[in-house]
Amino acid sequence: MNFAWRGRNKAGELIQGVVDAPTVDAVAAQLMAGGVIPIAIDMAAEGATPGGQPNWLEALTARPIKMEDTLVFTRQLYTLQKAGVPILRALAGLEASTQHPTVVKLLQDVRASLDQGLDLASAFARHPQAFSAFYLAMIQVGELTGKLTEVLRRLALHIEFELDTRARVKSALRYPIMVVVAMGIALVVINLFVLPKFADIFAHFKAELPLMTRILLGFSDWTVRWWPLLLGGLIALGIALKQWLATPHGRYLWDRLKLRLPVAGPIVFKATLARFARSFSLASSSGVPLSQGMTVVAQTVDNAYMAARVEQMRDGVERGESISRCATAAGVFTPVVLQMIAVGEETGELDNLLVEIAEMYERETDYAIKGLSAAIEPILLTLIGGLVLVLALGVFMPMWDLGQAAMKH
Repeated sequence: MNFAWRGRNKAGELIQGVVDAPTVDAVAAQLMAGGVIPIAIDMAAEGATPGGQPNWLEALTARPIKMEDTLVFTRQLYTLQKAGVPILRALAGLEASTQHPTVVKLLQDVRASLDQGLDLASAFARHPQAFSAFYLAMIQVGELTGKLTEVLRRLALHIEFELDTRARVKSALRYPIMVVVAMGIALVVINLFVLPKFADIFAHFKAELPLMTRILLGFSDWTVRWWPLLLGGLIALGIALKQWLATPHGRYLWDRLKLRLPVAGPIVFKATLARFARSFSLASSSGVPLSQGMTVVAQTVDNAYMAARVEQMRDGVERGESISRCATAAGVFTPVVLQMIAVGEETGELDNLLVEIAEMYERETDYAIKGLSAAIEPILLTLIGGLVLVLALGVFMPMWDLGQAAMKH
């Protein structure tokens, strides 16, 4: 049940909110544990918030929780747990210190769930927009094994690596994307505004035009006549593609294609293997059973094709085969990595060697990302050169010929 409450914090300020709790006494206990003196606790109206706005409007205007917010929360919770602060008091302290309204509501809901008897993983599971399946599985393992503090530390490092990789990829792709967007805008302007003017000029002279010019003018005329239909078709195609990618088969085919792209494919592949090794090491060193750990890891690689290969490894392990044999059968690892897995399995140092594998792939990913712009530049120059060549042959050369003919005449 939802209860709307009003109270005063330690500074005497009047605050209010909505809490999901079984009874009024549970709401009062939760508020007092967070240092809030309740003034009024009433049953909240269905679909309403303290300000009287409907939930859909609040959800529409709410600031989303980003991965950076999850990282900050994880690091803060790790520090408080390391210092021995009880979990409820730690969450109350984080709620009082954060300036993010959505995170405040998340912490309020987590505390209310803990008051109702749920474990921390189940409380976090109510907020999938902030906590991934891997995050929830690791929190559950940390609670079961008594290693929650260590799990939080490793999760913070894992999220930090993910953020760092994404930031470097975005930085490397920023310039190529700007060039491609500029080329697209230029093509639209040329087709809709420039070429029709040239068509009027060519029609006035009634001269025989080259094939390239006729193709360009025909395409421009078709674009001007049917651009609403073309725009609608592109939108429909985008929606259909998005729905297809949402299906398991479509996601699998697209993720497999991403690994085979000419320039970006190797980077995606190395980053995915680094994520696999880091996650597998984290799950294994935290005491997760091997089969369950591979199931969790398959959810973290963020690639349906690689997840299928990891699940294939899991099935082989469940049949009693060795990890190195299953990794070889998966067909996605280099010989060096397979050798390191085999040595780690024989010596019992698989966790440490998985970390080394992750670091190796991370370094290779870093080098590949640094050279991404240099690898894309020749492709962009080729596209720009082709565009200029087509315009020169199809537009400017006929203009030159017409000018020469007019001067002779």
